[in-house]
Amino acid sequence: GRTHKPHTGRVRIKPTTIRCAAVPPWMHGELQGNVLLQYLAWVTYPMVLIMFASLFCHLVAPQSIGSGIPELKTILRGVVLKEYLTLKAFVAKVIGLTAGLGSGMPVGKEGPFVHIASICAAVLSKIMSIFSGVYENSAHNQDLLVCACAVGVATCFAAPVGGVLFSIEVTSTYFAVRNYWRGYFAATFSAFIFRVLSVWNKDAVTITALFRTNFRMEFPFDLQELPAFAIIGISCGFLGAFFVFLNRQVVLVMRRQTALTRFLTKHRLIYPAVVTLVIATLTFPPGFGQFMAGELMPRECITSLFDNFTWTKIWGSPPPPGLGRSAVWLHPQVNVFIILLLFFVMKFWMSAVSTTMPIPSGAFMPVFILGAAFGRLVGEIMATLFPNGILFDGIVYRILPGGYAVIGAAAMTGAVTHTVSTAVICFELTGQISHILPMMVAVILANMVAQGLQPSLYDSIIQVKKLPYLPELGFGHFSKYNIFVEDIMVRKVKFLSSQSTYRELNNLLKSTSLKTIPLVDSKESMILLGSIERSELLAFCDWWLSAERRILSQRQGPASRESWESFAYVDEEGAEESEEKVCDALGNGIKAWEEAELDKQIDIDQIRIDPSPFQLVERTSLHKTHTLFSLLGLSHAYVTSIGKLVGVVALKEVRRAIPHVALLRPRSPCSAVPSHACAAVPRALCLSITLPLPSFLLRRSVLLHRC
Repeated sequence: GRTHKPHTGRVRIKPTTIRCAAVPPWMHGELQGNVLLQYLAWVTYPMVLIMFASLFCHLVAPQSIGSGIPELKTILRGVVLKEYLTLKAFVAKVIGLTAGLGSGMPVGKEGPFVHIASICAAVLSKIMSIFSGVYENSAHNQDLLVCACAVGVATCFAAPVGGVLFSIEVTSTYFAVRNYWRGYFAATFSAFIFRVLSVWNKDAVTITALFRTNFRMEFPFDLQELPAFAIIGISCGFLGAFFVFLNRQVVLVMRRQTALTRFLTKHRLIYPAVVTLVIATLTFPPGFGQFMAGELMPRECITSLFDNFTWTKIWGSPPPPGLGRSAVWLHPQVNVFIILLLFFVMKFWMSAVSTTMPIPSGAFMPVFILGAAFGRLVGEIMATLFPNGILFDGIVYRILPGGYAVIGAAAMTGAVTHTVSTAVICFELTGQISHILPMMVAVILANMVAQGLQPSLYDSIIQVKKLPYLPELGFGHFSKYNIFVEDIMVRKVKFLSSQSTYRELNNLLKSTSLKTIPLVDSKESMILLGSIERSELLAFCDWWLSAERRILSQRQGPASRESWESFAYVDEEGAEESEEKVCDALGNGIKAWEEAELDKQIDIDQIRIDPSPFQLVERTSLHKTHTLFSLLGLSHAYVTSIGKLVGVVALKEVRRAIPHVALLRPRSPCSAVPSHACAAVPRALCLSITLPLPSFLLRRSVLLHRC
């Protein structure tokens, strides 16, 4: 409802209202007339902030670098990532993100907000565990992290509904319904406080949408525009997949062991400084930036791309009242289409490269702006093709390019993140539901195309960082039902029995790093009794050989007491020799005592045992195993046969088997084998082989070789 003065090329901002991101345009306006000083100020300011963010995060907490959502997905999968949810990471993330966003570089805040909210949830859980033991439960902590993800997205966009749905789509393969209302409760209050603070800071008049639009509600679009919306969705699917591919290739190139990468690793500030210098130079308003709206900050870009004006109609004429910052898109000598196309192409690779800098950054907002620019370009083309609008029921309705921008923003972000909830986020961001149906169509089409070409951006980062995350099983691979646990399990299992000695326990703890160790009845029967935590065994073993227990046991035994008392009286003339003899005797006595204690049988009754560790049978299919690991967040499972421990399958074995599922495919009919042979061979073994196969699958193909 506010009116804006036409853009005059000079930005005047009161010092009390200056924000970090508004400093470059403010300095550019204040230094007008001296292009060299304008350029130096425009380039130096973001370079200083980016280098500070990179150096600060590297020194305080390197775990704060990047988005944060891929790591959170891995943590929710049951994997422990050290130093990720700590106060150091929180401080580094907040300060680094503030500097990164203030620089004006094309980086987002959605992923870092999720990381920050997750750290808050983890710290609160630790504090509450002092008062209530329920917060020590790992399952309860995972519930808190799921809600924290919703809080992060809701705070970032003031979109509680979209935040909850986005957190479900991004972080959870299987979502617990009990967390649904909890996520909504937390996300609603976080979004409410976020908007109240905006009103308190006088950035907004009242609590309203972040990027409110004013499209007409009575006839927002015509059915004849649906093909254009579908084209936006399909095109954004291809573009989103290419964005993920480009981002991954930049990271892989930087990780290759070359002289350049070794040099950049040694001098960590050079890469972010060079990237910032190039981007700032290309967006310098008096330079090339005038042809791509370079002086607009990210929020100004979104606001202008969502406006109600049709730029192709007002280009070349005096700007109408209320045009505001949208006037930057209208160059007197360059067509609007060229400016939008240049903006999209340049910002595309700039965003893909910027998100690889070693600073806290997300990709949602840059991709959101890219989609809005692409949608605006299609909308302006439609407005040119239908200059008089669309006739319906005797009334002519003009094309709304801003509506196309909203649809493009939702479709592009949906394609990159492989989510549908971006449509709901856009609806909450703009405050209007008029384009929700074509938006959903475009987002679904974009997802269909993108999912068939590339993984999501978060899964791509997980693959590049080689995080222990369990990927999804592909559709149509029937061999996932023909591969069983016995084909992928580890058969040589480290275990304890009820007859094991402390020496065997000590050797086992030194030779393996397993977090849990199975307990069997005996080495002969191998009946699984339960599992014991490694920390429990370490503490018990340390106590068993501790000095306190040794002194206590020696005091209780008369023979030991006499041997200790025999060293109480020494000859004064041979004091030094006696002291050495005493030390040697004491050392030999302690060693002899420890050796004797190590040969004793473990007292199982004094150790806390989990009597019901998760178990699978040998013939459990890979599909069911994958489902159980994903649903329950398992890190490992014991394989038993009629109660007998025969192996163990861990997350890494399941992950290793999934890429090879497509190597086995059913052959129908099995023409190469005689009918009597097929009758003797199980149907599941009649497979055709695409070599090379991993070793665990070669065991399954003994009969196949005969085929």
